[in-house]
Amino acid sequence: MIYVLKSDCPRGSLRTGALAVSILLSGACADADRLGPTAEATAAPTAASPAAAVAQGIVFASSKMEPSQLNSVYTGVWAPSTPSKVLSYLSAVRAKGGRAVIVLVGDGVPRNSDDTFSLTLWKSALDRYRGINFNSYIADGTLVAHRLMDEPHFESRWGNKAIPQSVVEEAAKYSKQLWPTLPTMVSSPPNWLAAAPVTYTHLDAGLAMFRSKVSSTPSRWVAQQAAKAKQKGLGMFAGLNVLDGGDGSSGWRGTQPRTWQMSASEVRSYGSALLGETRVCGFFMWRYASEYYNRADVKSAMTDLSGLARNHAKTPCRQ
Repeated sequence: MIYVLKSDCPRGSLRTGALAVSILLSGACADADRLGPTAEATAAPTAASPAAAVAQGIVFASSKMEPSQLNSVYTGVWAPSTPSKVLSYLSAVRAKGGRAVIVLVGDGVPRNSDDTFSLTLWKSALDRYRGINFNSYIADGTLVAHRLMDEPHFESRWGNKAIPQSVVEEAAKYSKQLWPTLPTMVSSPPNWLAAAPVTYTHLDAGLAMFRSKVSSTPSRWVAQQAAKAKQKGLGMFAGLNVLDGGDGSSGWRGTQPRTWQMSASEVRSYGSALLGETRVCGFFMWRYASEYYNRADVKSAMTDLSGLARNHAKTPCRQ
């Protein structure tokens, strides 16, 4: 996932804003609400609906989707939020029987003067949510994970300096201090997470986002990513960069120069390969665009993949 803007919205190479898939993702576009928790945020959660907890298989979602769009095919969202609206957002997801990966700090977090990542400033941004009680949403399965940051491995996104894996783990540790039972994940592939001698105690999962350029054999590629995740004791989300990850066979231009949207055949083929991996705990796409998702052939492919996600073993993201 590379991104269109300086936001949590993936662009053409893996990442993601998606799932961008932010993805769910805007599949993770930065929020500007920097207020402290409101009365709504600190109110006691309403009684949990069992819908998410009893949902079959793993979540099948897209960034840039709204809770109102959840249905029998799209069962989750990858979404940014703000302190004043996060609980109402999760309530809307719960009401639809859906599941969510939540983005609490987007790319809009203040950075160092040279545009590099600042863990201190990231923690300060996360502190806006301190005191918000997510427990009921975690317990009933509505809240799947907290997406910490987007593509720390891409130097160009962070002032030409990648965020070290050790810093990712520190961010996960801080999240767990605030919400001990909320799983943490990062939009980086397991092979990058495994490339450093870091013991992941607080980070729970990475993201294997596929696009055609990373491999001609998606089943082998995702198996390699799963092996790296297992090596580091991590769970793994998987997904497709449907808007920029095609091989050109669709003839549909992507959102970035020299990129292509995936054809329906690619979506079905790549997605089936990824969903054949047992370690996958959630499936996300970057990102929702009505003109693409409403194509009859793409709808058919998405329906098929959603069925595979529904029949996938209910794999925990915390290993």
